Amino acid sequence: RKLDGEPLELLILGDSIAAGLGATRRKETLGARIAKGLANRARRPVRLRTVAVVGSESSALREQLDELPDEYEPDVAVIVVGGNDITHRVPVSTSVSHLTEAIARLRTRGTQVVVGTCPDLGALRPVPQPLRSLGSRMSRQLALAQADAAVAAGAYAVSLRHAVGPFFISQPDEMFSLDRFHPSALGYRRTAEALLPAVAGSLGFGRTSAATRHPRGDAS
Repeated sequence: RKLDGEPLELLILGDSIAAGLGATRRKETLGARIAKGLANRARRPVRLRTVAVVGSESSALREQLDELPDEYEPDVAVIVVGGNDITHRVPVSTSVSHLTEAIARLRTRGTQVVVGTCPDLGALRPVPQPLRSLGSRMSRQLALAQADAAVAAGAYAVSLRHAVGPFFISQPDEMFSLDRFHPSALGYRRTAEALLPAVAGSLGFGRTSAATRHPRGDAS
């Protein structure tokens, strides 16, 4: 099937999950998976730019955006961030303020924004109890705050905890890479599948999913 029309510009920001750490091949990364899925839905070429950096907290979104050329206008941006904020004990309000700022900057470029909220850190088996339960509770609190802030700032919010969290908990050997902390190729595929309906839907290519909260004022 031939793809025609001007390429859609897809931007990926955030932490190691957004950067694709744990994938053995480039086509298995989160960005590549979303780009391929978007191209199929839109029947258009998709140009991917990834500025996500392994180990990033939400505060790093500012620097990632600073790297972009002034004339660059992505059609849609995907942000996945938050896990490192939890492990480094960054207050939720601080994390959310950085996320809100990033969304606002992207919206001024005319970009649709999709936020994959903080994954459930309770799925990380190598983390001993009671730290794992604490991480689960804190990541849930951050994810809810991220979703509220994203929607208020004009972005779509996808709950990764609900959309893919159960797979990581029930199938850890398949969903995690060898380091047991980052997704495997299958983990990235599932995560991309969870985000794709919101990414494509934000541009008018199909419907969003039940795991998606829409920007305030957008009832589609």
